[in-house]
Amino acid sequence: MTALQWFIFFLILQIIHGLGTWKLYEKAGRKPMEAFIPVYNAIILMKIINRPTWWTALLFVPVVNLIMFIVVWVETLRSFGKNTTKDTLLGVLSLGFYLYYVNYTQKVEYIKDRSLVATTQIGDTISSILYAVVVATLVHTYVMQPFNIPTSSLEKSLLIGDFLFVSKFHYGARTPKTAVALPMVHDSLMVVKGKSYSSWPQLQSFRFPGIQEIKRNDIVVFNWPADTVYQFFDRSGRHIDKPLDKRSNYVKRCVGLPGDNLSIKNGEIYIDNKRLILPERAKPQFSYRITTDGTPLDNYAQYLIGELKITDGIGATDNANEYYFAAVTDENIERIKQLPIIKSVVKDIEPAPKTINRFIFPHNQKWSQDNFGPIYIPEANKTIALNKETLPFYKRIITVYEGNKLEEKGGKIYINDKEAINYTFQQDYYWMMGDNRHRSEDSRYWGFVPFDHVVGKPVFIWWSVDPNVPWSKAIDKIRWDRLFCTVGGDGQPVSYFKYFLIALVAWFGYDWFKRRKAKKA
Repeated sequence: MTALQWFIFFLILQIIHGLGTWKLYEKAGRKPMEAFIPVYNAIILMKIINRPTWWTALLFVPVVNLIMFIVVWVETLRSFGKNTTKDTLLGVLSLGFYLYYVNYTQKVEYIKDRSLVATTQIGDTISSILYAVVVATLVHTYVMQPFNIPTSSLEKSLLIGDFLFVSKFHYGARTPKTAVALPMVHDSLMVVKGKSYSSWPQLQSFRFPGIQEIKRNDIVVFNWPADTVYQFFDRSGRHIDKPLDKRSNYVKRCVGLPGDNLSIKNGEIYIDNKRLILPERAKPQFSYRITTDGTPLDNYAQYLIGELKITDGIGATDNANEYYFAAVTDENIERIKQLPIIKSVVKDIEPAPKTINRFIFPHNQKWSQDNFGPIYIPEANKTIALNKETLPFYKRIITVYEGNKLEEKGGKIYINDKEAINYTFQQDYYWMMGDNRHRSEDSRYWGFVPFDHVVGKPVFIWWSVDPNVPWSKAIDKIRWDRLFCTVGGDGQPVSYFKYFLIALVAWFGYDWFKRRKAKKA
């Protein structure tokens, strides 16, 4: 929606509100016209229902305002004596239009100093739930969001079954673009599998200032720019169009920053021709072909899997003496080399093809997942030359991410109907990749991540379970060493779970002592 369309829509809502409440404003000792004045009418309504003025701000917070509307409908009815269970349900189920019935047909009196405590159990329950949802939605949207790791693309750093807290404020929280959505639900309902939001109307989103910028090697949660998942690694072009903030959440490592020139040589990442040094916690993994001296590896391999914790893709190839490991860290491959039966260990690096690789971004180069680039990562306010060589790299940025009309006519490029020989980027872009290099759907396949797609920074693992262990073995299923473990930082991960338990016991002990002391007094 354009700014003008939003203004007209806002005015219509004010008229709807005024027509449904002007008599109630009058009975509360206010002027009827005050019910029609935008924003001011909400401030006055807070006074009428005896609620704090700052509640008015919540009426303009996307998604939160949907809950606040319900709260205000119920509170308005209670301020005029309509506080039965029937009144509460009618107010909620009619989407507030029950106020029209009360406004025009009921002889009600304004209760100035009414009790703010619900007089019925269902009313009290609804109020408690609504207030809790408002607070939780504010925290979920602007402070911290829980997130689950669904794939192995960051294996070793983040495991399948890790449950994270993702900070929204580190890089700056975004306001939602989707105006109508269920709170704290991403894009679909769990049971019926339907959409949890309405694609219309869409808001102009902005980002609050963050406390830090994205740094190289940061693990970042973002909305997948290539629309949303139809199926991982599906190259058919099928997709499901969704609003930006409802696209699938991805978590990857940021290996390229705005302004970098990135390339990949034999699986190693280079920034401005310098090899990227990963942090100690990062454990990049590659595929390997391992040949033995003829001694079967099967029985010994099972021991190796348990010892080395290699859980992905071991199996014999067509050669009886050759085995394929799909995801192995450098330190583990060094341990495998020490086995006396090992004859050769070869990293399975995909060479640059001799023909154009349609699967690898930008889909018109002779590049592979392990030999790629160089490629320039766009930086805000930087200008590039625009021609037939550079256009494939940045066409999606110009049209989809930055909303311009682009045409190619007569060998020339036109942006918004004007001939263009260069282009200036409007925002920063990033290059995101998984540590599990051969099992990661990342920027090598679909390109740059715009800054407005960034969701937040994973900071804390609060729960972790092994999906390969049944719940009947709950003690083994829970990864105790990963509970309350930080995601970033130097050195190896450290669990703070025992400190949490000590603090919890201390708190309950203090509370018990305090209650006991109060009883004796």
